[in-house]
Amino acid sequence: MEVGGVEVLAQLPGPVEISRHPPSHMRRYLPMLLLHAQLLLGGGAAVLQATPRPATPEELSFLNDSLHKVADDLRRWAYTEHRIIRDSKGRVKSEQVVRYDPSRPYAEQWTPLKIDGREPTAREQTKFRRKGEEADPERPASNRKRYPSLGEVLDVGKSFIASETPTHRVFEIPLLKAGNERFPPEKFQVHARLTREGSRLENISVLLRESFRSKLVVKVKSGDASLEFAQVDPKHPPTLQAITGDADWSILFFGGGGSLDLKRTELKRVKPYDERFEVKIGTLKTIDF
Repeated sequence: MEVGGVEVLAQLPGPVEISRHPPSHMRRYLPMLLLHAQLLLGGGAAVLQATPRPATPEELSFLNDSLHKVADDLRRWAYTEHRIIRDSKGRVKSEQVVRYDPSRPYAEQWTPLKIDGREPTAREQTKFRRKGEEADPERPASNRKRYPSLGEVLDVGKSFIASETPTHRVFEIPLLKAGNERFPPEKFQVHARLTREGSRLENISVLLRESFRSKLVVKVKSGDASLEFAQVDPKHPPTLQAITGDADWSILFFGGGGSLDLKRTELKRVKPYDERFEVKIGTLKTIDF
């Protein structure tokens, strides 16, 4: 997907408005407060673990297996995606409804249905066709630098238990430092919520701990993202169904911010077109936003 990371933070214009969003210092911690509230509700009267602890080898194995099953299965779903980007005042800056079907030839995998409430133009249709063509493994490699996805920089083996209830565990997953310009490990905090029964992935949250500069031009002051997963078919792992995100940034003397709301509906399991090449997707590469 082309949404997320520092690149998208800089594409969400508009100053922060307190009436719509909490102050930046509160917004940083809001996702974790919400996550803790969800866990308290899910665990009944249970009290969350107050102090993080190292995950056991068995727990790390459950986490690793769950993430890899989800990552491998993500590319086996066709869906309709509704994506809205708003400015900090809640005004819609961009709205897209597209259909994605990985079983079709690359040029036909992305089909725009509505762009900002209207029929897509020929130019927009061409843009989505090219987006599909870029996924073709036989296409010559692009000279454009590719930043690693979130999944590729997760240091799963060093995870620990941030909190737990009788029904759920929340893992804090460190990030790799080498080659990770998009998610500096000292600046971002990643949590994954799994059910105890069946070790099903339900949520991945990414929280900016403190502001940082990207390429000495963009200063990212606050931001968060939440990826929601659900099990559409009990025979298969959970799949991504929604992404929400928020960002506050500045470029030189100009500030801005915005939010992302993405939902996937009409999910249908299909056989990926690239399986005819026996393509193997990189480790956790498909987990991203």
